[in-house]
Amino acid sequence: MNYFQLFAIEVSFDVDINHLSQSYQTLQKAVHPDRFAHASPQEQLLAVQKSAEINDAYQTLKQPLKRAEYILTLRGVEMPNEQKSFSDTSFLMQQMELRDMLGDVKFADDIDTAFNHAQQVLTQEYQQLLDVMQQQILENNTAANALACDNLRKLKFYQKLNIELDRLEDSLFDD
Repeated sequence: MNYFQLFAIEVSFDVDINHLSQSYQTLQKAVHPDRFAHASPQEQLLAVQKSAEINDAYQTLKQPLKRAEYILTLRGVEMPNEQKSFSDTSFLMQQMELRDMLGDVKFADDIDTAFNHAQQVLTQEYQQLLDVMQQQILENNTAANALACDNLRKLKFYQKLNIELDRLEDSLFDD
């Protein structure tokens, strides 16, 4: 099942999230297990399976990184294992610097300013890389798809850093 076809939308990185959400609600209502309460056990099981498939498709398409990975997979791009190391040493050095920046926040004289700076840096770098990957996906050729795949892996690093930043925020500001 092609998730884009399921929601009757064009295969594109740019997805109208409101339209996607409305389509999701419509599809879920049609196959909701409660509608099959008096149906045969097979029909009930099928409704549950269909509902789960629709939910998986929705969760994939509503999140930019999952959507990008899905598009690249549809194109036959082999996604490398996340544990595979990067050959881009400057990116790895940058990640180490960003982790150091996050570690320094809790020891800063002005924690609010340091936290806001870290948040701004991560947001800006994530968005710049996301824009580059989006353009590569739009290009849709072998070289661009391979670069998009590499940038997707990099974006996942930024996503992890943002999770660390959220945890740091919880530990620093939830008193």
